[in-house]
Amino acid sequence: MSVTYKLALCQMRSSMDKAESMEKAARYVKSAATGGASVVSLPEMWNCPYDNAYFREYAEGEDGPSVAFMADLARANGIYLIGGSIPELQEGRVYNTSYIFDPDGQLLKKHRKVHLFDIDVKGGVRFKESDTLSSGDSMTVVDTEFGKIGVAICYDIRFPEMFAAMTKAGAHLMLLPAAFNMTTGPAHWELLMRGRALDNQVYVAACSQARDVEARYRAYGHSLIANPWGELCGAAAANETVVFGDIDIAYMEQVRNEIPTKTQRRADIYSAAF
Repeated sequence: MSVTYKLALCQMRSSMDKAESMEKAARYVKSAATGGASVVSLPEMWNCPYDNAYFREYAEGEDGPSVAFMADLARANGIYLIGGSIPELQEGRVYNTSYIFDPDGQLLKKHRKVHLFDIDVKGGVRFKESDTLSSGDSMTVVDTEFGKIGVAICYDIRFPEMFAAMTKAGAHLMLLPAAFNMTTGPAHWELLMRGRALDNQVYVAACSQARDVEARYRAYGHSLIANPWGELCGAAAANETVVFGDIDIAYMEQVRNEIPTKTQRRADIYSAAF
């Protein structure tokens, strides 16, 4: 299949002011579209501080202003928009949710973060999303004119079974809004993204918030795009920027033909372990 398109990741910092975050997101998405991107992603929790103290305060329903804003962004720029994630409020519960829109601004699907970020690293970071957030219960694969795209959020990357399942469902690109920290970021960020790409012979893209040294939670940044060979084909440092990368379905198929792991998987042997 000969399909290529440009992907862009908008690495930006959120603000305490939701309107200010929207204004910034609009500028970065427009820059991505002007640069030729057909698929664009915002980072995790782009419209509020990444902090348990604020998730419920900033949470909105699906009929809230942030969802309407993202639909308008997709339509105005004629792009598929993976809307990073925002705190979603439904029936008293708050979810870490990514909304996905087509170029007409229609909501295709939403992904609620399945694996909540509950960690306590000795001498490093402690964070418990489950103190305020509820978890999703399904994986998310969306149909686009370019093929199927899998959407997950941040900590989901540590669960390879989820990415194997999305690959089996036909996804050629896994897109993760994310916000690793200064403990796990330097240690695991690139390793995990390149590993999932290599495992499944797909593209994996992770869109982080830019680092804010004044924030209580400091994001690692370093948004990246890894190709099916496990190489980086787009990467940032910690600053606010837009990362571009080319997605090439023919190259993915070439890699799979050269190293045919997909046809040799023995699910009959190891699937019971999961």
